[in-house]
Amino acid sequence: MDINNKNDHAGKGRNADAGHVPYLHAPYLHAPRLRLRALEPADVDLLYTWENDPSVWNVSNTLTPFSRFQLEEYVLNAQNDIYATKQLRLIVEMLTDSEEAQPIGTIDLFDFDPVHARAGVGILIREQFRDRGYAAEALDEFIRYAFGILRLHQLYCNISPDNEASLSLFRKSGFVQCGIKKDWINDGDQWQEEWMFQLIRKNE
Repeated sequence: MDINNKNDHAGKGRNADAGHVPYLHAPYLHAPRLRLRALEPADVDLLYTWENDPSVWNVSNTLTPFSRFQLEEYVLNAQNDIYATKQLRLIVEMLTDSEEAQPIGTIDLFDFDPVHARAGVGILIREQFRDRGYAAEALDEFIRYAFGILRLHQLYCNISPDNEASLSLFRKSGFVQCGIKKDWINDGDQWQEEWMFQLIRKNE
């Protein structure tokens, strides 16, 4: 997530009311066991914990911790026109038997390009909720939203070759490897390559 220029995770559409995803008539996208919702001001504490977790910095391109002020500004900006922010972040919530849904991660659209109808996608599920199929449900619902509502032609993602969980997730959702970025990531000891995947919408 790029807090400073709001250009690392993205979306599309007209101005959205607070708490509503652009182009939706309800505040949620629904999967069988999950719902995806827009950011709310109350999410700042949650994001403060997640974004400042060093264990995920290597996949989020984070170099320094985020302040609460930065995150508050980011959440406020997230309500702006997706054409201006070029990104969309949704909170992934697990549905429970009670009325309260439990936040378990985020999913992001970034580098939104309305001219070429494409954007990148990234997802983070908290460690204790992994290996339960939640990431696949959230990603598949997000793909339906991106292609069916935002009318994107394609989505892409960038994955390190040693991230086996992400490779499996995106491949199962139909993403196909289309390129290799040589010496793309400096892990401190050596340069690592990064793989690029695409999912192109069919039957347009």
